[in-house]
Formats: sequence, structure tokens, C-alpha cells
Amino acid sequence: MRTGRQEELREYARGALWVLPAVSMVAALVLGALLSRVHVGVDAPLHGLLFQGSEDDARNLLLGIVGAVITIIALVLGLTLVALQVSSTQYSPRVLRNFLRDRPNQVFLSVIVATFAYSAGGLYSVVSGAGGQQTGSYPQLAVTVAIVLLFASLVALIFFLDHLAHSIQIDRLMAGIERATIELIGQESPGLCPGSGPDRTPAPPVWAVTIPAGRNGYVQAVHPDRLLPAAERLQVTVQIALPVGDHVVAGRPVAHAWRTSPEQTPPDPAALADAVRDAVRIGYQRTLQQDVRFGMRQLVDIALRALSPAVNDPYTAIQATHRLTVLLCALVARPLGDYQVSGGKGEARVIVRAPAFADYAELACGQIRRYGAAEPTVTAALLALLRDAQAMASDPDRIQVLASEARLILSDAEQSTRQPADLAQVRDQAAPLLTDLTGLTDDA
Repeated sequence: MRTGRQEELREYARGALWVLPAVSMVAALVLGALLSRVHVGVDAPLHGLLFQGSEDDARNLLLGIVGAVITIIALVLGLTLVALQVSSTQYSPRVLRNFLRDRPNQVFLSVIVATFAYSAGGLYSVVSGAGGQQTGSYPQLAVTVAIVLLFASLVALIFFLDHLAHSIQIDRLMAGIERATIELIGQESPGLCPGSGPDRTPAPPVWAVTIPAGRNGYVQAVHPDRLLPAAERLQVTVQIALPVGDHVVAGRPVAHAWRTSPEQTPPDPAALADAVRDAVRIGYQRTLQQDVRFGMRQLVDIALRALSPAVNDPYTAIQATHRLTVLLCALVARPLGDYQVSGGKGEARVIVRAPAFADYAELACGQIRRYGAAEPTVTAALLALLRDAQAMASDPDRIQVLASEARLILSDAEQSTRQPADLAQVRDQAAPLLTDLTGLTDDA
């Protein structure tokens, strides 16, 4: 089982653009050192495929490869900066992390860095004899591999240009966010069960003690199974105070702990501090490791940026709403809300705060509704979102949530839409939905 520190380092390495290229550079230097010791005889079948030039030719070749790779790196750097600027200003600054975590980008940089390191390191093994005389004993195999790496770099450059052009397209960008969030929604967590009540567990009792957060940041992941052994040992109930994705300030409560009766000795917060720190990972930014709302947040940000007067692109907002429809339909049938993990005897447990369905529905509709209420096509897309979610829902409470969102959408549209004809279209689209939702709620 990974510890919290190992998980944090793994998540950082996954999103760091320098880790894989650094590893490839070391591997290239090691490969060059090994191949420089390999001598291929003139009678060997492989000899005819090796570089046949002199030592000066080999040295000039390696120098040329180093210069070409530097040119490629400068070109890629310029293109990458343009792509990042377009993505952050046109779509959302939160999508930049997706570019850094993109594995093809990391592999391309690794190939380029490996070619540079291999060729530059090879210059130390291709030297002339005393007085500039040719010795004829330079490592031909190592020089030949440098040529192979050069062609690999050219292929990688062509692939990178194609991948970059596609990665900044809004459809591809939103599809990637949707795919990653759907995968997260589909993950099963063994041992977790829905909490008591419709979506929220009861508040901690007044005699509960608090465990403060050790750092500022966002709750990136919660692992109650790491906290359960400590809770069983102390025979206490522990509640994580914040759901994944929420911000916490150092010194503020990140968890509460209590025993069954106020007459019992209160648990020592220091005895639980290390276990809570290992179970609740806090970082400087939100991630998609467990935070479904962060995936939805990125799509909402794209829609809001498209609806801004500077961009004025309602169709992109509609496309983002379509992606949110897929996510909300995937969530509407799943158990949501607070959950708990109990010990073997049921005396100790860990309660985890988690978003309810109403939180997801408000996130998907709220800001887009407020900023796009004057555009009938955006309103229609939101109503279609609720209609599709209603078709997948069977819980009366969730149907009531969808009905409330539909009423808010219609109310904002009536206040913001100027033309009576446009408003009539919105009312026509909302009427069947409100009728169906109200009827379903009343029957329940």
C-alpha cells in the first residue's frame, strides 16, 4: 500500500514535464557509454550497416545532430508557449495541467532530450589521435545509433506538431476532460457504503475533538482505509470535515474525532494526527485523482469563458453543456453523498464527507444558467441536460433537485430574454420537462 507521501510524489511526477525527459537523458548517456565499448569487426554481418566515415566525419555528424536538436527544441518551445497561451486565455487556465500530464508530450520531449544527450556525450568518445592523426578505432556502432535517434527525433517532431494542433482544438480538449472524469466516476471503492440520511451524515457531537490541517491547500484525495486502523486502536469515530476538492487553511479542522459518550475520555488529537495526515492528502491545486467536481469545473469554466463578451461563442458553451450532460447522467444513478468505513466490530468507523447529487447538479447548471440566461440556445441546452438526467433518474429526491434547477433556468430566462418570441420557445421547451418532473415528484 502506498503511503500519502509516496502517492503525492507519484502524482507530482505524473504531472511534471521534466521527469521523463530527465530519465531519458540519463538512459541515453548510459546507452552511449555501453555502445562506445562495443567493437564490430569488419567481418561481422552488421559492419556493412554501420557508419563508414572517418573520425572527423563522425565528429562533424554528432556536432550537426546536436545543432539540429537545439533548433528543434527552440521551435517546439515557441509552439508550446503559443498553445499554452491560447488554451489559458481562450478556454481556461485550469486545462494547462492536462497539457503537462499529456503522455505524448512527455514522450516527445524525452526523445529529443535523449538524442541531444546521446550525441553530445558521444563527442567524448570520438577523438583524433596525437597530432590530429586518424586512429580508425572510433565506436562506429555508437555513431550509427546517433543517426537512428536523429530520425526518431524527426518522426517525433512530426507527430508532436500533429498532436499539438489537435490538442488545442476545443472538441478534443473537452473530450479528454469528459473521458478522464467518466473514468473517475466509474471507479469502485471496495468497503465504502452510503452514509445515513439522504445525502448527509449527522454533524459531529459537541464533545468531539478537532484535528487541524497541517498545511494550506486543497483536499486532493481521501483514503479512509489508512485512518481506520488508528480509529480501531483508539475506539473512536473520525469524520473527515471536508470533501475532496474543498480548500482548507492550516490550523483549521480537517477532521473530528469522538467517542460514543461524553462521559468517556476524549481522544487525543495528537494520536490521530499522523494517520489523518496520511489519509487526507492536501496539495496546492485540485486534481482529478478523486475530484469529480474538478472535471466538471473545467467544462463549466470553458462554457463561461465562451459566454464572456470578449469571446461571445455560445456554441462552445452549448458543447460544454453537452459534455456536462454525459457526466450528470453518469452520476444520477450512482450512490452519492457522505459514506463511512466501519471496523470489524462496528465500534470504530471513519466518516467521509462527499458531495451530494444536488451539489453536482448546481455545479453543472448554476453559473452557466446565470451567465447564459439571455441566450435561448444555451438555455435549451441546459433544459436538455436536465431532461436527459431525468430519464436516467429513479430517486424522487434527485428528481426534485432536477425540477428545482429547471424552474431556476426558466425564471432566469424570463428575466433576461428580451424578445417575446425567444422566451416563448424557452417556455415551450421547459413546459414538458417541468410537467414530467413535477408529476414524477408528486407520484413519489
